[in-house]
Amino acid sequence: MKKIEAIIKPFKLDEVKEALSEIDINGMTVTEVKGYGRQKGHTELYRGAEYNIDFLPKIKIEIVVSDKNLKAVTDIILKTANTGKIGDGKIFVYNVEKAIRIRTNDENEKAI
Repeated sequence: MKKIEAIIKPFKLDEVKEALSEIDINGMTVTEVKGYGRQKGHTELYRGAEYNIDFLPKIKIEIVVSDKNLKAVTDIILKTANTGKIGDGKIFVYNVEKAIRIRTNDENEKAI
């Protein structure tokens, strides 16, 4: 099993969610986060004063999938979250040793 963490632009969340549901990936955790990478934030003008916005709003999606679904899920995220502009995000993949569904005690593949 693999855990996929994807940091994407907030307005791309619905598109990614819909694309993943088409291949029966329905469970995910979504967190509103802030961060910056190479874009280093930006400057905004408010009431005549300039402000540096160092941390930009992003969405972090966390999904645990079987090894066989890893490529399909990462490909969908890459395709749907891509705008071609700086700040599109990143995808991280981790190994998951064990997963347990609390309600039923199902483990591993049955739990996800």
